[in-house]
Amino acid sequence: AVETLHAEIDQLEASVSKLTEEISEMTKAVAKLDEAMAEATKLRKEEKDKNEKTIEDAQAAQMAVAQALTVLKEFYAKAGEATAFVQQQPEAPEIFDAPYKGMQSE
Repeated sequence: AVETLHAEIDQLEASVSKLTEEISEMTKAVAKLDEAMAEATKLRKEEKDKNEKTIEDAQAAQMAVAQALTVLKEFYAKAGEATAFVQQQPEAPEIFDAPYKGMQSE
C-alpha cells in the first residue's frame, strides 16, 4: 500500500512538473501574442493617421480643382465675348499712296 502511494505521489509530482512547464510555455506564448497585438495596433494606428492625412489632402485637392474650374470657366466665358483674337483685314500703311507695282513702271 505504501509503495502504491509512493508511486502515485511520484506520478502526481511528475504531472505537476509537466503542468508547470506547460504553464511557463503558455505564459511565454501569451507574452508573444501580447507583443504582436501591440505591434499590430501600433501599425493600424499609423496607417489610420496616414489615411486620415490622405483624405484631408484629397479633400483640399478637390476644392482646389473646383476653384480652378470656376476660374477657367469664367476666363473662357469672358474670352469668348472678347474680340481680341478675331482676324481683321489688314490695311495698307499710310505711307503708300498707291499699290506697289514693283519695277514694272520703269
